[in-house]
Amino acid sequence: MTPAYGPSHLAAIAVLALGICLILVYGRWARRHIDRAFAIAIVAIALPMQLVLFTPAEWDVQTSLPLQLCDLAWVVAAIALWTRARLAATICYFWGLTLTTQAVVTPALTTPFPGMRWWLFWAMHLLVVWAAVYVVWAMKLHPNWRTYRQALVITVVWAAVAFTFNVLVGTNYGYLNGKPDHAQAVDLLGPWPFYLFVELVMVAGVWALMTWPWTRRDESARLVL
Repeated sequence: MTPAYGPSHLAAIAVLALGICLILVYGRWARRHIDRAFAIAIVAIALPMQLVLFTPAEWDVQTSLPLQLCDLAWVVAAIALWTRARLAATICYFWGLTLTTQAVVTPALTTPFPGMRWWLFWAMHLLVVWAAVYVVWAMKLHPNWRTYRQALVITVVWAAVAFTFNVLVGTNYGYLNGKPDHAQAVDLLGPWPFYLFVELVMVAGVWALMTWPWTRRDESARLVL
């Protein structure tokens, strides 16, 4: 297991923070020029690296299949950037700033720098978080209560599919069928399967709080107009 908060981990977090700062400062100015370029960059970086996991040298049924939320989040991010679809932007916003950031804080990474899986892990996670900030801040694709509900349903459907696959194959994608071996936030939420219900309640609550300010802002803007 790669040590948490070692030099490579701290460097990745620093790059993440720098990218967020650049988006907050220059994102709106650059929006018209880089929306689709950003989408292309995500696909160009994430897809080949994902496919490498299916090669004989890297294949592992426990980790190679695209069943983690982060494996799906980069696809949703690219769709949001390319199409400006509000639902895709909302899912990217929620997944990127809550679930993906957990992996950034407590990475489940066994390959040390500069191994291929190290680059794959951080490239995918940083791109998703940057996209989550960009679609809401620069592109102004704010969540609303309709997309909030849709995002919750889609996330529950993913959890049901991943849970069923885990049972059938003996994997643990999403840590839905047991706690991880390394330290994670779920350690604070009680034993399995109780922590799954706690997670659902917490996610629904946090996402509601992440939606509410934008709905208030949009309502205020309509009243002014």
